[in-house]
Amino acid sequence: MNQPDNSFDNTLDKQLILKAENLKQHYQVKQGLFKPNAVVKAVDGISFNLEKGKTLAVVGESGCGKSTLGRMLTMIETPTSGSLAHLGEDLLTLSADAQAKLRQKIQIIFQNPYGSLNPRKKIGSILEEPLVINTTLSKAERKKKALAIMAKVGLKTEHYDRYPHMFSGGQRQRIAIARGLMLDPNVIVADEPVSALDVSVQAQVLNLMMDLQEEFGLSYVFISHDLSVVEHIADDVMVMYLGKVVEQGSCEQLFENPKHPYTLALLSSTPQLSPEKRRTRIKLEGELPSPLNPPSGCAFHGRCSYANDRCSSETPVLRLDSDESQEQGHLIACHAVEENRIESLVEGAA
Repeated sequence: MNQPDNSFDNTLDKQLILKAENLKQHYQVKQGLFKPNAVVKAVDGISFNLEKGKTLAVVGESGCGKSTLGRMLTMIETPTSGSLAHLGEDLLTLSADAQAKLRQKIQIIFQNPYGSLNPRKKIGSILEEPLVINTTLSKAERKKKALAIMAKVGLKTEHYDRYPHMFSGGQRQRIAIARGLMLDPNVIVADEPVSALDVSVQAQVLNLMMDLQEEFGLSYVFISHDLSVVEHIADDVMVMYLGKVVEQGSCEQLFENPKHPYTLALLSSTPQLSPEKRRTRIKLEGELPSPLNPPSGCAFHGRCSYANDRCSSETPVLRLDSDESQEQGHLIACHAVEENRIESLVEGAA
């Protein structure tokens, strides 16, 4: 089998904006004076393709590595190993100057709209700061662009001279979105952008993001733990558990025909108004294992009622679903699925 390349010559690859291959982020953690350092594998071998105008959702429990992955994609943190190509150029092999230029095209929206804005600066100054640092635009040109972007996200001209504390949570998140758009990016990493907002405001912000995606052709990496939000906005979904991907596929595949026991448990915990969409509740015992001392074999085997000896000794590989009725692209890392040991569970969730 030929090795994948980053040439982006064929027709399909022309639509690829972001391509990650085997991304890893490992941290050295001191344990004491005479003890060797431990290694925390926050992200351990993540691969995905993100196409123009599409949304990839990353879901999982707190502590599974979602936000770390987001910081790696924006190069806030440099990955320990792997490759990250933006329009065919590997960010990890570029010079510092070339990397800084490409990083302008990948922006991030943080989770907390109250903490991500400088309380001492007016909104106009906050929005213009990326232009001051990265462009040679005049003051008048910067203000003109800031006002234009403010109008796009539903903010009024008079908001330009106000401070962050004078806005509601939803308005602050609109400001954060506007700041992310100032450098004309083509990828936006949204790290739980609506989790701090109430439900009615969540819908407004999500609809705004979808409108902006359609208008500017943006690609989103949408990090969330709320599967009802993910179902509304995502094209593809990646389920993470303790730094690894356990299931990956299109939104339809994961919501209509989930296979991994962890995915099924997450979906069963999502409230549904429609009775026919409600799933049998699957209660997970215990908590996410410590990344300092991860279990052997499959990281989920200690909480999985379908685990056997193989699960506790052999790490499952992310592979295509063997079900012939499945569309290509549905990836699962589970011995029980591979051995058809959870067929009854799948039927109960359908």
